[in-house]
Amino acid sequence: MSPLKKYLPLLLGVALAAGVFMGSKLNFEDSNEKIFATNSKKDKLNRLIDYIDYEYVDKVNTDSIVDVTVNGILENLDPHSVYIPVDQYEETADDMRGNFVGIGISFYVYNDTIAVIRAIEGGSAARVGIRGGDRILYANDKKLFGENIDRDSISEYLKGEINSKVNLKVYRKSEDRILEKRVKRKRVPIVSVDAAYKINEELGYIKVNRFSESTPEEFDNAMEALLDDGMKRLVLDLRDNPGGYIYAAERLVDEFLEDDKLVLITRNKKGEESYSYATRRGDFEEGMVYVLINENSASASEIVAGALQDNDRGLIVGRRSFGKGLVQREMALGDGSAVRLTIARYYTPTGRSIQKPYDNGIEDYYRDYERRYRNGELISADSITVADSLKFVTPKGKVVYGGGGIIPDLFVPKDTSIENKTLEYVSRNGYMSYFIFEYLEANRNDFDGMTLRDFQENYTVGTGLLEDFISYARLDRAQIDMSDYTEELKNSIKANIAEQLFGSNAYEAILNQGDPMIQVILQRERRRAQ
Repeated sequence: MSPLKKYLPLLLGVALAAGVFMGSKLNFEDSNEKIFATNSKKDKLNRLIDYIDYEYVDKVNTDSIVDVTVNGILENLDPHSVYIPVDQYEETADDMRGNFVGIGISFYVYNDTIAVIRAIEGGSAARVGIRGGDRILYANDKKLFGENIDRDSISEYLKGEINSKVNLKVYRKSEDRILEKRVKRKRVPIVSVDAAYKINEELGYIKVNRFSESTPEEFDNAMEALLDDGMKRLVLDLRDNPGGYIYAAERLVDEFLEDDKLVLITRNKKGEESYSYATRRGDFEEGMVYVLINENSASASEIVAGALQDNDRGLIVGRRSFGKGLVQREMALGDGSAVRLTIARYYTPTGRSIQKPYDNGIEDYYRDYERRYRNGELISADSITVADSLKFVTPKGKVVYGGGGIIPDLFVPKDTSIENKTLEYVSRNGYMSYFIFEYLEANRNDFDGMTLRDFQENYTVGTGLLEDFISYARLDRAQIDMSDYTEELKNSIKANIAEQLFGSNAYEAILNQGDPMIQVILQRERRRAQ
């Protein structure tokens, strides 16, 4: 018997089965009564979109309907499963990668013109001589100034393919002339380590603003430089850090824990658990570490704080953290958009979940800060609510709690006065930066040749500049009495000048000089030295 005849009955059976299956999926009558009975849940949504596309009386952008539908589905799952539309995906991806391709400047759109705040050190723009105060007027003959310029698309003309070149026309106000610059686009880092410096001879400071792909390398470089400079103890600042990649947080924790110490537990819907342990790569396994957290420290930040707290490593300082104990994975949707879907819960080494409840919906979930403010938790540790059923004990006997954030070992209250809120707002939201840019426009030559050390040690903010800012910010018209915060305001102004002249490291170093949490640590350090 030939091989074909031998398998002919089997082949006929497969073909018949395939035909029955395909036939069950075809509906030539398209009767409404049978559609939802004969199709899966996926088919139901697809069919509805098709009906709207082809039959609905008015023209409708079905892409927007799909976006709304996806968002609606995710909102019914948990607060952290999110949809990333096509037009936002690339920017989001750049942020998490920790770099983008561009010319290497920080800038404002100031008076309808791109004004360079600072050319990033070592970047392409800096190499061709672009500097703070320059105005970029044209990019490859594309006009980049005027009222009609689309501010959201400006960066598109400066970004591009790696190693591609862009011809710029730049106006330099100090010389009153237009310069032509040809700049090669290179990878520009989006730094996640804002600052790394020594507070005193032995105490170092590192601020991490998020956990991206580049964070482990950035952090390693910062640690290595501080250790080479004699650092013995470290302040790790995770305040206002919203999180990011888990593996980046695990790598950071590994710097501080001995080999084989448990870092993290994750558990998926099947109950399968995964354990992450410290390895041999740690460079700071013995020195004292202080971790600063607040109510906006979330996700990967809480993984770091929880792992160190549960392993009796260092001291957690500040206020109760946000309370996010869910793990997301990014999944492509095939059209350039993506979804970050919650796929697991994570637990600290003692086994506690720090995820706060979200049973009452997303809006209620994000109003938790208001509840903390009303119940006095931001100003008193005694107002933090804990449950005995969520009590855990570290290897050295310290009691820690799950159920909603990391509770610090050393509580530092928040100044909730209107004056302090105003100070925070004008110092860190960019408003003061505009004022400083205008100030430097008129006085940039005063800082020519000045080093950062000269600036830190010798430059003082005068009363005249302070009054100019109060008037600029209309604080006097708002009848907000900042007289008790005069020195803090002057320090903020000085920090903002430093940022535009020298970068974020200088900004944080100056702004932190009167920081309450750091002052608490310095007091503790002085007691330790006695």
